[in-house]
Amino acid sequence: MHFNDDSMRVYYYHTVDVGTMYKGWKEGIFPGHLLYGATHLPCHGIDVMFHQPIRPRQRWKLTLHTAWKILTCRKKYDILYATTFRGLEIIIFLRALHLFPHPIAVWHHQPVVRAGNPLREAAARLFYKGMDLMFLFSEKIRCDSLKSEKAREERLRVTAWGADLEYYDRIMKEDGIERRNGFVSTGRENRDFPTLLSAFSDTGAPLDIYTCKEYGGANYGEMLQATSIPENIRIHFVEGLVQGELSRIVNKSGCVVICCKETNYTVGLTTLVEALALGIPIICSDNPQMPIDINACGCGIAVGYGDEKGWEKAIRFIADNPEKAREMGRKGRETAEKSLSLDICAKEVAEALKELYDRHYGNGKDIQHRRDRSRT
Repeated sequence: MHFNDDSMRVYYYHTVDVGTMYKGWKEGIFPGHLLYGATHLPCHGIDVMFHQPIRPRQRWKLTLHTAWKILTCRKKYDILYATTFRGLEIIIFLRALHLFPHPIAVWHHQPVVRAGNPLREAAARLFYKGMDLMFLFSEKIRCDSLKSEKAREERLRVTAWGADLEYYDRIMKEDGIERRNGFVSTGRENRDFPTLLSAFSDTGAPLDIYTCKEYGGANYGEMLQATSIPENIRIHFVEGLVQGELSRIVNKSGCVVICCKETNYTVGLTTLVEALALGIPIICSDNPQMPIDINACGCGIAVGYGDEKGWEKAIRFIADNPEKAREMGRKGRETAEKSLSLDICAKEVAEALKELYDRHYGNGKDIQHRRDRSRT
């Protein structure tokens, strides 16, 4: 990748195969929002260096490899921009101790909370000093984080993480939207399949579930195979990078269902923003951590955690009111365009990174001089 020495430059850290994802985005077969705005930062005058991760089983190997990669090229970038702090522990502690020269901006997926163990809390307080900026997915996460002494308000930034609308527009143009029908569930994290299966068993509405056999300690394969599945429900186990195929499957569906267990973060958000971008109505567990109120936006129906009767009622409403369901989909797309899109996310991230840059290096045009000066 060609870099402009007069541009601000970030080192982009992710724990997945960024090269494959970026290539897929360039080819139009992978949504850019899963790269957290990195695809669009050059449009805002910010060059991007991509981290090439390894996927070891041991956390310590990941952390050591990451630290080595980041430290050995530290003279080539100005800010470390990360989608997670997993694997960055050494670098963040070095930053907290003023031994790493560059500002660190990280997406924080959960609220900052107080550790129960005093020693862990003391270590955590030092750790959080090493993050100059934390991007948060919703106002609720920000408010919850501020209850902790470790979270400094000036370092928290609620940012609109939303879908790559161009990617979904291409799918809708190529595949059409005229024959959408049935319900679909995608996703793998903290899914509440027992509640979902019970509700659909009672309604008889057609449901396709796409998930993996195991994720995050949950054995979905074992659980689903041990359950009596009615004829109106079909289970599909998918593995690997199949985002493009799944997006086209979702586009053929009449309603997206996101049934999750209770958590303190935005579980199901990736599925939610995809449905909004495609203009498909949503039934979703009522997660207060989400960046939007589904009921208030009119883009779907929020149901309480584990509320089988509530789910059954919502499913019947969507099935029996196709025009109202389509109107929900239209409002969902409007929401994506106004407040939850990749373009908006990249713009907000770029503005925040530039502000962070100016605070750390000072204003001025001689970027290369300041870059060299900061590393001496």
